[in-house]
Amino acid sequence: MKFVLEVDMTKGAVGDDAVRELQRILRYWGGNLHYYELKPGDGSVIYDSGYSEVGAWRITSEDAKEAPEPG
Repeated sequence: MKFVLEVDMTKGAVGDDAVRELQRILRYWGGNLHYYELKPGDGSVIYDSGYSEVGAWRITSEDAKEAPEPG
């Protein structure tokens, strides 16, 4: 399995202060980790501090070439 986290560094608050926003995103995701089974297909949209969608994370099977978007 693979854990994939993608954040658009040009969108929303991330574009204004990437370090602060990425720290916040990683803390928030890590704090909510226990809510997920962490199996292929799990994933969620990622929001910045202004609640704008800036990316997504997902769990894929190791042999997946192109991972589907969560949803």
